Amino acid sequence: MPTNSDPAQPAASAADRAYRLTKELVLSGELPGGHLFSETEIAGRLGLSRTPVREAFVRLQAEELLTLVPKRGAIVAPVPPGEAEDVLDAREAVESAAVRRLLRTPERIPVAVEQLRTALEVQRERAQHADLHTFAEADERFHRTLVEAGGNALLIRFYTGLADRQRRMNVAALGPMPDHIQVVLRQHAELIDIIESGDAAGFTTALRAHLDGTHRR
Repeated sequence: MPTNSDPAQPAASAADRAYRLTKELVLSGELPGGHLFSETEIAGRLGLSRTPVREAFVRLQAEELLTLVPKRGAIVAPVPPGEAEDVLDAREAVESAAVRRLLRTPERIPVAVEQLRTALEVQRERAQHADLHTFAEADERFHRTLVEAGGNALLIRFYTGLADRQRRMNVAALGPMPDHIQVVLRQHAELIDIIESGDAAGFTTALRAHLDGTHRR
């Protein structure tokens, strides 16, 4: 029977578990921006010592999700207003460029439209269950599907790097106004229809209105 002979592996796995749990708590908004919490809290949830949790906190500080406070724990880093605007500008540029590229190869449009409609159905299902956190995750996936449809590997890698920030922004934007979720679903359906019609300029205009209405109000 195979055995794990690497003594470092259990510690690495424990640190990964602490990292994944803490990151999920931050991205879902369960630990909101400005919240101070301790290594002991996370260790207690997972039945771990504080050492792997400390390693996880260091990783999350490097990702700018936490700020470590000596002898106290960590503070969840709020989304800076300037960063939110930067993310929105980047999304608008990348998603518009991806759709322009997609529309230059009309034979690829039907497949892309089908993938987008599938992603939208996932969002609708999450909306029916009133699960904001998984809806925000599905929202990020819908927009990433737009970018992937363009087929530009560099833009896809860049956009994937925005996923964590997008998810936090979605939770922050939609949490205070759950009724806006239906507006988001309707606007996503309109974006798909515009792509299917081949209107690149119309997509850019509709995307800007969508982002403005959700995040820049």
